[in-house]
Amino acid sequence: MNWGKSIVAAFVLFTIFIAVLVTVCVRQDVSLVSKDYYRDELAYDEQLARLRNAEELPLRPSFTIGPDDALEVRFDRFADVEKGEVYLFCPSDAKQDRRFELIPGSSSSQRFALNNASHGMYKARMLWSMDGKEFFVERLINL
Repeated sequence: MNWGKSIVAAFVLFTIFIAVLVTVCVRQDVSLVSKDYYRDELAYDEQLARLRNAEELPLRPSFTIGPDDALEVRFDRFADVEKGEVYLFCPSDAKQDRRFELIPGSSSSQRFALNNASHGMYKARMLWSMDGKEFFVERLINL
């Protein structure tokens, strides 16, 4: 084999390698923490105020996973909640994220079914308003 054939073979192999690399990279799923990352970053001061408000509460919400894979949120002041939501954020797969509406009431706990949720680590984020203020807590939970 002479040098001309070796150089052509090297170029062909390099071209195949680049084509495979591009194909793999294009098929890779890229999930961002938030689709509106820049807008969320500009509103971060408001988020810090929500965190501070939640830290000042004597009793904060708690999150547990029941034996039936349901998320249970316990909070003694659900009757005072004007509106709110629980957002279950899966860092590894955005398709597993879940959003639940809080229902103000006399009960001190609320359960949310996690149908077909994959097992793994999630961040439970609760955002609510009461007494004219907004509050935010975030906890790590494992399914």
